[in-house]
Amino acid sequence: MHQIPKRYTKFTEDYPQVAKAYEELGEAVHSAGPLDEKTRALIKLAVSTGARLEGAVHSHVRKAIKAGATAEEMHQVALLSLPTIGLPSMMAALSWIDDIIDIKK
Repeated sequence: MHQIPKRYTKFTEDYPQVAKAYEELGEAVHSAGPLDEKTRALIKLAVSTGARLEGAVHSHVRKAIKAGATAEEMHQVALLSLPTIGLPSMMAALSWIDDIIDIKK
């Protein structure tokens, strides 16, 4: 089940016009090229991993699962980040990915 974080729900309630514009931007960039949903989800997971954004990693893991990504594919995304972001950051990303995978089991 895809659960929207309470903080984001409050944001959409407090700032509905900004939330709508943000969602429309997301839709526009998703449709701007040929990548399929699963590939886009894995790329966004990689970007969130590199930026060390725990909440975004959690969100993109949920979206990647919904798009059909496997745990192994998401773990490889984290592993591929190792040469760029280093071992401690990669290990953090693996733990954030597993936070959601473990809930989904």
